[in-house]
Amino acid sequence: MAKKSKKQQQSGGTPATVALTAAGVPFTLHSYDHDPSHPSYGEEAAEAMGVSPDRVFKTLVADVDGGLTVAVVPVAGQLDLKALAAAVGGKRAAMADPALAERTTGYVRGGISPLGQRKKLPTVLDESALSHTTICISAGRRGLEVELAPDTLAKLTSAVLAPVARA
Repeated sequence: MAKKSKKQQQSGGTPATVALTAAGVPFTLHSYDHDPSHPSYGEEAAEAMGVSPDRVFKTLVADVDGGLTVAVVPVAGQLDLKALAAAVGGKRAAMADPALAERTTGYVRGGISPLGQRKKLPTVLDESALSHTTICISAGRRGLEVELAPDTLAKLTSAVLAPVARA
């Protein structure tokens, strides 16, 4: 997890929630008890919140032509690496090394948020997000999700919208 400022430590916020608060956008926090034995962080979040897995989005970090890129896709689907590469004008994509993803974003696996990252990375949001009024994404730690409008997420992350998820 990224180092917390004194203000973050006092408020209990994560870099993601601090960024949302600073941007002055509406959002709702959802917390739940994380079960380390659950096989899927995203499915666990959907189950715990009672939300359709189509509305809960996971944040994945991929290496596209030697540079890191963030993909935000529904937990009900999988990332299409070819589509991700094409969305950012690249030729080849592969999942990033988890340790590198954690170091670069400042978050731990299962808690990586597209918001408040240590180093802002190019972001691609699956276009299916726009079919929902709100979506849920990691708020920066396991067991904490933030619900917000998908267009708000796209704006805050300067995301490209593209069909990068597959069933």
